[in-house]
Amino acid sequence: MICLTTTASTVEETLLQVKENKEYIDMVELRLDMLNENELEDAFRVPQLVKLPVLATFRRKIDGGKSTLSNKLRIAKLRKVVLQGEFTYVDLESDLKKSDFKVKLNNEGEKVDFEDELRQRGIQIIRSLHDFEKVPVGLYSLVEKLAKKGDIPKVAVTPNTIVDVLTLFRMEDELKSVEKKIIVGMGDYGVCTRILYKKLGSMLTYCAPKGPTAAPGQLTPKDMKVLYRADKVNDNTAIYGIIGNPVFHTDSPKIHNPGFDGINYNAIYVPFLVDKIRSFFRLAELIRIHGFSVTAPYKREVLPYLGKITREVMQIGACNTVTRIQGMWKGTNTDYYGFLSPVIEKIKTGSVKKALVIGAGGAASSVVWALVNYGVKVTVINRTVEKAQQLASKTMSSFDSLNHIDKYSGKVDLVVQTTVVGMAPDLTSDPAPDFYFTGKEIVYDLIYSPDHTAFLQRALESGCEVVNGKRMLWEQGLLQFEAFTGYHYPRELVNSFEEILVNNND
Repeated sequence: MICLTTTASTVEETLLQVKENKEYIDMVELRLDMLNENELEDAFRVPQLVKLPVLATFRRKIDGGKSTLSNKLRIAKLRKVVLQGEFTYVDLESDLKKSDFKVKLNNEGEKVDFEDELRQRGIQIIRSLHDFEKVPVGLYSLVEKLAKKGDIPKVAVTPNTIVDVLTLFRMEDELKSVEKKIIVGMGDYGVCTRILYKKLGSMLTYCAPKGPTAAPGQLTPKDMKVLYRADKVNDNTAIYGIIGNPVFHTDSPKIHNPGFDGINYNAIYVPFLVDKIRSFFRLAELIRIHGFSVTAPYKREVLPYLGKITREVMQIGACNTVTRIQGMWKGTNTDYYGFLSPVIEKIKTGSVKKALVIGAGGAASSVVWALVNYGVKVTVINRTVEKAQQLASKTMSSFDSLNHIDKYSGKVDLVVQTTVVGMAPDLTSDPAPDFYFTGKEIVYDLIYSPDHTAFLQRALESGCEVVNGKRMLWEQGLLQFEAFTGYHYPRELVNSFEEILVNNND
């Protein structure tokens, strides 16, 4: 199930959030702690009005909520709402004491047990544990312990490495005896676990409306349902993805997931934040990843793990596409051809004879080789001169320090920016503030989000013809799609994406 976590402060706004997302969700988590105090009186009406299964949660501040009430008072308020309405689930924290559920009914001291009341009414209890710092030691035994009462165990933990992510993905095999469970990986490393929640054996995944989320790493319902089709994942779903650090700026899922759907291929493409390549390959074997895209800073680091590489990868020394072929990993490089697409005609007609390439990483290597192979004279500029020299010597190019970039103003036809400078969160940074644009250069920034970096905007204001990384992303993505699936990208989707590119350029 895809569960919408409400973030509104009023019942009216809550109902609006559900209405706007209803086509994408299967159930609702009503966050009572998010509501204003005076709205609790009407909160019981929500299940009847939304006509979906509703989970009632009154989250404490220490568990990522807003409530600062004592446990007894909080449970009393939760009880009042739940017993008036038609709720399907109630979330109760795992560390609450039995006495916290004893609610006083009158002045004579008569008490009832809220847990017993829930069970008598057939309302399922979710017993939750939250850790916003780490994946706790002994997580599997913790889940088994929570499940012993017959309730649904929920653990929402924070992976900080790919090894932590591995721990979460092992839960399906380790906890097959626990039929119903909810497993959530929070934060950036946990995003892949939210999308692939079924691969964790989790009965649901949480998402949030656009705007402030209720927990770190939550996606929107539309992305979960339409872009990723997360609820359709099954044992036969082929998993693909993209690895990098950072990685969530990527638009690649918007290329591959619609493409898979367009050819009726049971597959999903997911972003993976990676800290260590070796650990990711362990994860890839565990969940049987079929192929993945590679972005900075791993285009060179993946090479030792590949059993086969193409001629372009051997020449460039960088790989951006990995596929599983006959029990081994094969590396290809589609950046080479993707980069050339927007400028190839200018090169062929002689409009581009000299180029300046800023950066000396894996992406720069693809760019320099592509230009050199078409007869363009290239100078590699980098902050670390030794890296620029290494790339230049391999490609028979020139090199220089970034500190000397000003002397190339007016002397090149094409300037290519290949670093991550200017990408979120550092949107205002310019990788080459000392370079003066004459207005005659073609300026190409491989970054595609934002559309215009500070560097590209400065070139545009100087009268230069500019190209952002979206065209390269699209062209190399089409080649990746063929490598992943063996099929051409659906023609109708090609046409729609071409329109987007034209509009962006305008």
